[in-house]
Amino acid sequence: MTQAPAHPSSAARLADASASTRHRWLSAGSEGLRYRFGVAMRALTAILGGYAVSALAAAVLALVLPATRLEATVTATLLAFVVYPCAVMWVFAARTAWRAALGLALPAAVLGAVLGAYFYLGHPGAGA
Repeated sequence: MTQAPAHPSSAARLADASASTRHRWLSAGSEGLRYRFGVAMRALTAILGGYAVSALAAAVLALVLPATRLEATVTATLLAFVVYPCAVMWVFAARTAWRAALGLALPAAVLGAVLGAYFYLGHPGAGA
């Protein structure tokens, strides 16, 4: 009657350890890769989309705030520093990445339309 050793050999343990850690980021079914891709897409959406929304918000606010040009510009810029982190939080709080992108695309489209209408239709103090 032979009995199996209580502890596997060190070579077998080393082979098992290296095999399990070699592709740790690629778990079974590539869920690890899929998760990392989702986080990367959300980060990219937050960085670029948040910048677009905050820049458009600053531009629109600087044009429509009832103050002197300097005060309106400074106030709009300071408010844009609040809009950007809110956009980033929205992207990572949304249920899906598509909903996060849509949640930034809609305000950006509305702000872009307001900005475009402001210049296309003319603005107060335009002169002619």
